[in-house]
Amino acid sequence: MNSALDELKTRARVRLNRARREGVAGDLRLADCLHDAARAVGFAHWEHARRVLGGQAQVGDDLGDFWHAPGTGILLHQWFARYEEAKAVLDADRTAYLLPYRRQFFLVQDHFIRALGLDPDDPHWSALRHDLAAGQGTPAWQALAAQRVRAPLETFAGR
Repeated sequence: MNSALDELKTRARVRLNRARREGVAGDLRLADCLHDAARAVGFAHWEHARRVLGGQAQVGDDLGDFWHAPGTGILLHQWFARYEEAKAVLDADRTAYLLPYRRQFFLVQDHFIRALGLDPDDPHWSALRHDLAAGQGTPAWQALAAQRVRAPLETFAGR
């Protein structure tokens, strides 16, 4: 069971059913609604979301901007093109959190995690050693991803 993907599927079905009930569905298909639900939370399309949230993506793949929020540019964070560089800085600062952004990585502090609609004190962060990139697809990562997908839509950049 993958509650992050299940949540996106539910949103897509609700949108389609509502459009049908209101008589405005036209050519709207479930696939269209799945793409829209995925784009709303930072993925390029449904298959992108399915791959990342399904735990099939790996470090270096495009992981979308699911773990980023609009308006956080004023918060201090460090960007890295390579995971190894980000990991070395994380190892030196255990209060930081390493997050993926498309094919890059960035380090943030707890106020950024709150801006994502997440709790920086959630025990899943400790299980991941604050590293979402390395923990991709693990049960702790899945738990945080499920919380993230349920965060308020304004915490997502959308597409």
